Amino acid sequence: MAEHTSEKKKSGINWKRLLFMAIGISLFLLIYSSSPWPDAVDPMGERFPLTPEGKAAIALFLLAGTFWVFEVLPIGVTGILIGVVQALFFIRPAGDAFRDFMDPSVLFIFGSLTIGMVFTKVGLTKRLAYKMLMIVGERTSMIYLGCFVVTALLTHIMAHTAVAATIYPLLVAIYGLYTTDTKPTRFGKGLFMGMAFVAGAGSIVTLLGAARGIVALGFYNEITGQNVSFFELTYYMFPVGWIMVFLLWGFFMVLYKPEQDRIPGLREKARQLSDEMGSLTKNEIIAALIVGGTIVFLSLQSFIPALEPFNKAAIILVGTILFFIFRILDIHDLEDIPWNIILLFAGAMSIGFCLWQTGAAQWLAVNWLGFFQDAHWFVFVMGIAFFILLMTNFIMNVAAIAISLPVALVVAPYLGVAGEVILYSALVVAGMPFLLLVGAAPNAIAYNSKQFTSGEFFMTGIPASVLLLAVLGLTIILVWPLLGMTITVG
Repeated sequence: MAEHTSEKKKSGINWKRLLFMAIGISLFLLIYSSSPWPDAVDPMGERFPLTPEGKAAIALFLLAGTFWVFEVLPIGVTGILIGVVQALFFIRPAGDAFRDFMDPSVLFIFGSLTIGMVFTKVGLTKRLAYKMLMIVGERTSMIYLGCFVVTALLTHIMAHTAVAATIYPLLVAIYGLYTTDTKPTRFGKGLFMGMAFVAGAGSIVTLLGAARGIVALGFYNEITGQNVSFFELTYYMFPVGWIMVFLLWGFFMVLYKPEQDRIPGLREKARQLSDEMGSLTKNEIIAALIVGGTIVFLSLQSFIPALEPFNKAAIILVGTILFFIFRILDIHDLEDIPWNIILLFAGAMSIGFCLWQTGAAQWLAVNWLGFFQDAHWFVFVMGIAFFILLMTNFIMNVAAIAISLPVALVVAPYLGVAGEVILYSALVVAGMPFLLLVGAAPNAIAYNSKQFTSGEFFMTGIPASVLLLAVLGLTIILVWPLLGMTITVG
């Protein structure tokens, strides 16, 4: 009888899903068929018209956001839908819309996920997990902290996507010692979502954490004529990144306090399991050398000009190919790659380029900044930060900076705001998209744990984003001036 009821429930109509599907489609059709929208006008009087394709891109932007937040379709299928809608509604040519699905950034994520798979298969993640648990002990609060600190530290020397892919299987191994139940737990939600959030916080501290820093410094140099060194950026970003790391630890301890205060006997069990693994195997050594070599090469690109031209995706894919050459991975592993996550990011790249190429993103940025052209300097800076924070949850943070930073840097002198504070504020919020899975690769990698839904991630991200803006505001007023940053100009 119970089995019959369960089958009936599964085959029944999911009215909530249909409601949000209808809302997303209605938003798209309403905006797509609406009359032309007025031009955006910047403070210099330059006009930015919104083309029909740009208006359609905004409509698709809202459709995709609704579908992703409420998960009315598998997130990867929504990614495919983005390309399909662009082609069928002539927003962009099909060749452009679907070419983004093989963008180097998408292939970089593919390579990062492969690294995580290799670490799990050869046993390196379990070995690392046991060693860490022997250090942090049995208290679940300290396990949270240990995982978060290790994640943040690694993002100082390697891309946060690669860090998340490397740390993820380690967290899976740790969680397996917490419970063997397949049902989500508060500890599981906090552990995996926390990893994603902290990966973002740590990645803002150096230029090695993500590509967004280099892009932002390029715009800053072009518009202001000033250069920012590697260590100068770290000097100002270090306190913000690490304040967020520890605040996020407290945040997740409150919001997702583990069901168990401690795991009795965990340290001893971890030591026993570590001993049982014995010495490093041949495959572990080969995998570690390949991954280590890849990470070193990617890190040295920021310091050795001769290495800079090499594409990051190509480098990480060399590692992926080597895994198959040395038979660490086989065809079955290729089939086990989480394609749902890869398609999610492919769709995110496609909608990001769509907004950029149709001019919709610039139209949105100019309109938003227009609200603050006569505001107090602090309101202006926080307004820019809020806009970039929202945009970076939907499109690549590099694109969010590219559409917002140049306009903001031009407007800033008229309000007596120094360009430095605009630059660093933009980089802070662009590194921590806490609302949507598509905002950053670590978010999507964490989602693969099946410990939380995209809706739960979104709801958790709202107070976390408020916390981020509060920290940024206090940093602008108190911390950066103490460190010697110029905030306002006469």
